[in-house]
Amino acid sequence: MHKTVTADTLAEFAAAWNRHDIDALMSFMSDDCVFETVGGPEQWGTRHTGRDAVRAAFAAAWASFPDAQWRNGKHWVAGDRGVSESTFTGTAADGSRVEADMVDVFTFHDGKIRVKNAFRKQRPALPARS
Repeated sequence: MHKTVTADTLAEFAAAWNRHDIDALMSFMSDDCVFETVGGPEQWGTRHTGRDAVRAAFAAAWASFPDAQWRNGKHWVAGDRGVSESTFTGTAADGSRVEADMVDVFTFHDGKIRVKNAFRKQRPALPARS
């Protein structure tokens, strides 16, 4: 039986991000998963391949922005591809803040996320809150 990913699956995945629940996040990922970040030295950002590398990269998002949230999520799926739109918010250690719209473009295989490719609007950091 072929398993499928739905918009509800992506909403559950987003909820795990907002809970900062790494075990739940990884339960959505395939064994051969890939995560391409919003920034990095290559045209695709930085590519993390395999469960251990993806897990570490996901956890790094919360280390960089301990209050990270992905708000106003909208999700859709077409066959083995999907998209999640959201607004990323987070505060860095220096107090500067990020608030920017973003999308994740997904590729699925056998009911799991194989590729998570993240894109975020480039915007200057907002000042620390007083």
